[in-house]
Amino acid sequence: MGSHDPETLKPYAAKYIWWKTPDEALQMPERIVAQVMNIGDYDDVQALANAVGDDYLRQVIANCEAGMFSEKSWAYWHYRLGLSKPGQVPAMPRRRIV
Repeated sequence: MGSHDPETLKPYAAKYIWWKTPDEALQMPERIVAQVMNIGDYDDVQALANAVGDDYLRQVIANCEAGMFSEKSWAYWHYRLGLSKPGQVPAMPRRRIV
């Protein structure tokens, strides 16, 4: 994953990873970004996308774990980032029970 100034993500860590301290959340920056991509409000999504860039957002969605995105967000980001054409969104990641 790319590296970004933790101070850029700290406000999002506090707001979107509420069950951890911001410093704990910053240990997994891709989780913070995925959470904003999934449930962020419009202003936060736009500001974060501008701060980290589309290439980083593509990395986050390509490497996400099952359950990190809703179906709606999954489809939106595949279209928004040019990863899929309409009607060709790949299946979401699934949890595997072994």
